[in-house]
Amino acid sequence: MKRKKKMSSAKIILMGFFGIIIIGSLLLSLPISHAEGVEVSYIDALFTATTATCVTGLVTLPTVSAWSVFGQAVILLLIQIGGLGFITVFAGFMMIMGKKLDMEERILISDSFNLTSLSGIQKFVCKAIFFTFIVEALGAFSYMTVFIPEFGAKGIWMSVFNSVSAFCNAGMDIVAENSLCNYVHNPTVNITTMLLIITGGIGFIVWFDMERAIQNKRKKKSGFLSLHTKITLSVTAFLIAVGAILIFIFEYNNPLTMKDYSIGEKIMASLFQSVTTRTAGFATVMQENLSESSAFVSMLLMFVGGSPAGTAGGIKTVTAFVLILTFLSTIKNKRTVDAFGRQISYDSIKKAVSVFTSSFLIMVLSTVLVLASGGGNVLDVLYETVSATATVGLTRNLTAGLNEVCKMIIIMTMYFGRVGPISLAFALSSDKCEENRVANPVEEISIG
Repeated sequence: MKRKKKMSSAKIILMGFFGIIIIGSLLLSLPISHAEGVEVSYIDALFTATTATCVTGLVTLPTVSAWSVFGQAVILLLIQIGGLGFITVFAGFMMIMGKKLDMEERILISDSFNLTSLSGIQKFVCKAIFFTFIVEALGAFSYMTVFIPEFGAKGIWMSVFNSVSAFCNAGMDIVAENSLCNYVHNPTVNITTMLLIITGGIGFIVWFDMERAIQNKRKKKSGFLSLHTKITLSVTAFLIAVGAILIFIFEYNNPLTMKDYSIGEKIMASLFQSVTTRTAGFATVMQENLSESSAFVSMLLMFVGGSPAGTAGGIKTVTAFVLILTFLSTIKNKRTVDAFGRQISYDSIKKAVSVFTSSFLIMVLSTVLVLASGGGNVLDVLYETVSATATVGLTRNLTAGLNEVCKMIIIMTMYFGRVGPISLAFALSSDKCEENRVANPVEEISIG
């Protein structure tokens, strides 16, 4: 008898996110979810549910004024599920109920976080959930020192919402319709938001690896960091620093952004812009006022995004690093791709190329479709589609003015950007991995 064919992990992830988005959109369509006097169409409810679940942050309606407290609570729940991953949330719920994870569930969690081992999966999930709630709580308390004096008791809800949104790199807030632009000079709001973004974007693997290394060092054991952690930390620090420096230079005399700021305020605003492009989506300066040079730098940073097994999107820092190393190895005529005294596997290189190519094609296709549907000028549309593909949420004031066709295009772009091009490709292909039984003859072709 033939065994019953089971769904692959990729298909479960794909369908799971789709189901959550649909449920979220139905809840947001209810009148109880809308602010008094605000009418919300289903397309806007679907757009909001997608941007929350995919932790993107692009919105057609202002989160602070279009939704009731119930609607904002639904959005916050979608952000939390989207940031942690619905599989992690489900696994955590099952463990709370006292159920142990079986082998299929462990494999599913491993695939969702792109882990290389099934060892310690249950412990990993518990630590990830606990770590998330602790960091979000600390962030909320920090926000409260600013929002409670300004907004009273309402500041508590605002602080919790913003903390979860920042850690999950969602970019949605209930402070003002212009994001965090009113707090561009406030160190507490800026630093708290940046730390939450970086903490969530680096990824759970890195934090737990650093914890292991510190504990081993205290016990006088080998405390070396893994290659993944070294690459993630190095690339993250490099991109944030270089991005901030370039934006500082390009916006220094821009009268629409930072010209009248003090040097300290310019540094803080530049650093925030560099950090938020790591797929967070908050803004302390209006993106449409950025110079074209800064907009281009921001798009590059957005496309790279955060790191694997975290709450951020993009092609990921490790992917970009592997591609650059492969390029350098090729021009140096080296047979292997090496980093930090280790050789990167051929499978990792192939996967990096596939992730980059898939994301690039999604971004290009969505750009062409939005332009063809009357979305706006090229720079604004490209900024929007890169933001959607990498699940960032920054916009040059384009999202709210999109027609229904363009909204659907951006919805699909955010969805594909969140579930991952590789997961999508696996989900749409055969569950069976076919291997060539006969090797074809090798023949050289002209490249370049």
